[in-house]
Amino acid sequence: MNLAHYARIWLTAARYSVVRTLMFRGDFIIWALVELFWMTVNLLMISVIYQHTDSVAGWSKYEMMLLVGTSLLIQRFLMGFFWSSIFEMGRNIRTGNFDFFLAQPGNVMFMATTRKIDPDSLINSLIAAGVVVYSARQLGLHPGAADLALYGLLIGCGVIIHYSMLVLCITPAFWITSAQGIEGSYFTLSEFSRLPREAFRGVANIAFVWILPVVLVSNAPASTLLRGFDLRLVGWVLAVTVIWFSLAVFLFHRGLRRYTSASS
Repeated sequence: MNLAHYARIWLTAARYSVVRTLMFRGDFIIWALVELFWMTVNLLMISVIYQHTDSVAGWSKYEMMLLVGTSLLIQRFLMGFFWSSIFEMGRNIRTGNFDFFLAQPGNVMFMATTRKIDPDSLINSLIAAGVVVYSARQLGLHPGAADLALYGLLIGCGVIIHYSMLVLCITPAFWITSAQGIEGSYFTLSEFSRLPREAFRGVANIAFVWILPVVLVSNAPASTLLRGFDLRLVGWVLAVTVIWFSLAVFLFHRGLRRYTSASS
């Protein structure tokens, strides 16, 4: 099947998700407000910290806000487009309901991880983008079209890397009864994405910047807006994106061979 066919499948699933959300407007409003509250707490923490210091790991207040806004933007896109589908996948594997995706007319990994979208997260992505724009104006930044295009590319890479990490956290469900402990590890790792890369030294720098690139995915686009194009950094992000996505695809399909359907 070609890309146009997959685009039609995704648009149909997205339309269904939006219609379902509109049927339960109360849930939509509550979850949107919960996410907005969580984002607000993160930004308020920055204000509190910078009342007592002018710099954290060499980052000023509005540089830090731009970094956190970038991290929130990546996470909102991830949660909006993939979160519900991926975490539901683990439960479907355990119950045998994963058979439904095996019968779908398309790539199993695509069908299983893109079935639902969360409009509340996508709406809050506008707030995250607003934080980035506000911070850039406070810093007097005037990025050109090429800078914005590169920023968007790195944001996309960040979403793909986080997507791959989530898939890798769920994939053990093909081998073990429950992967909930592994699934929870993603939440811990994602907390590091809102910290400056310069704050990590030694083993922590190797682990969370280069091996597990949770820090790199938010720092790279933010640094591009702040300091301009860095060939080494951009090249590394692109390479890491390919590596992690390839690993996720490989292990998912290895796990798929181990899947025991509900009819077994």
